[in-house]
Amino acid sequence: MSNSTQPDGGNSAARPDEIEISLYADRQKIYPRSVAGFFTNWRWAMVWLTQIVFYGLPWLQWNNRQAVLFDLEERRFYLFNLVLYPHDLIYLTGLLVISALALFLFTAVAGRLWCGFACPQTVYTEIYLWMEKLVEGDRTARMRLDQSGHTLEKYGKKTLKQLLWIAFGLWTGFTFVGYFTPIEQLWLAVWQAELGPWQSFWILFYGFATYGNAGYMRELVCKHMCPYARFQSAMFDRDTLVVTYDAQRGEPRGRRSRQADLSLLKLGSCVDCSLCVQVCPTGIDIRKGLQYECIGCGSCADVCDQVMDKVGYPKGLVRFTTQNGLEQGWTSAQMWRRVLRPRVLAYGAILLLITVALFTSLYLRTPLKLDVIRDSTILSRVVQQGYVENVYTLRMLNATEQEQPLRLVVHGLPGLQVISETEFSLAPTGARALAVTVRVPPGSSAPGMHPIHFEVQSLGAEPMTVRQDSVFMMPRQ
Repeated sequence: MSNSTQPDGGNSAARPDEIEISLYADRQKIYPRSVAGFFTNWRWAMVWLTQIVFYGLPWLQWNNRQAVLFDLEERRFYLFNLVLYPHDLIYLTGLLVISALALFLFTAVAGRLWCGFACPQTVYTEIYLWMEKLVEGDRTARMRLDQSGHTLEKYGKKTLKQLLWIAFGLWTGFTFVGYFTPIEQLWLAVWQAELGPWQSFWILFYGFATYGNAGYMRELVCKHMCPYARFQSAMFDRDTLVVTYDAQRGEPRGRRSRQADLSLLKLGSCVDCSLCVQVCPTGIDIRKGLQYECIGCGSCADVCDQVMDKVGYPKGLVRFTTQNGLEQGWTSAQMWRRVLRPRVLAYGAILLLITVALFTSLYLRTPLKLDVIRDSTILSRVVQQGYVENVYTLRMLNATEQEQPLRLVVHGLPGLQVISETEFSLAPTGARALAVTVRVPPGSSAPGMHPIHFEVQSLGAEPMTVRQDSVFMMPRQ
């Protein structure tokens, strides 16, 4: 960026004292070092758990069909024993609210646990890094390979890595589409080269997104694209557990031998090895304090504990702790007692209330739907012997996977009769529209509108009754 002027009639030649300043720094590629430890083991456990669920669930069978299937074409959502329809969108809304409140609760208690251990970006980055390490070697080997010249070994390893990345991305895209198209049919369509245009598009799109985000963008997604990093501070307080460097114990930092006397050297416990920076997936230095780029994965705590073991110092120089606990020297028990503070109790109470309400509603949900539409073209009609008839259309939906034998009952007026079939059946997950004529004797009711009630009763093994109110129009004489 230059601050040039044109004093000589538009002459834009740069003056010798002008300085060009770049507003953007070049991205420095991060080569995370491998580490083992408590938090790393938990992170890999979550990788296995989430991916077994994601890749395995579409293949699970339930009642001779896919256990979890969002069939957009038929507008039916299968969730194990549940069959949901678009009008059941309230349950999806409830799940989203529960997820948001759970995120707020976990963040208030222990910071970015979701980001560090279960976020798809973190999980797939770990998998792609594992494949990169498998092919190219550890951190030092990868750095040396990237800095080397054009060799056959380099291009061979890079090609193999790309093939693994692309194959994994495509398999991820295939699995994602398998939640919306029966995955066994999708598998046959792939082998027979009969994929539809939308199926092909979403497999390639989701596969490319996985490949790009986890293979190349990595920490950039967390640092620049994810909104959670920007508003997390609103959910943090001084009693939130976060990854923290104990500066009082660690400073001043410096290198020393194992036998060195720290009191004579006037050094803290930090040996300034920079391993905490090398293992960080976002490339930050935790010793500079809490930063929005930190995803709370705990890798720096694991590697620091290993260094402390080697030099014979107590662990915990980098650890999960709270600001109050660090400043006041609290024990773990004292910090955990502060967990049940008003904010956490409020999040927990609301989360529990909504969760109980949602699952109670699902348990009490009647899988038989009825909608009564009164014929607006013929308000009422007088037929033979003075009987008055009204016509209705009943729209019924069977949200079970068993055929439902049904009986129709209408009541609300004296002498009311149903002049149509009153016993019929609904196919599994089927819908039906039925025209129903309701008749009353002449003079049985005053002119005007009278409430009546339609009931559809299931005659199957599980008795169900659904009721819908309507009105009956008596004409004026």
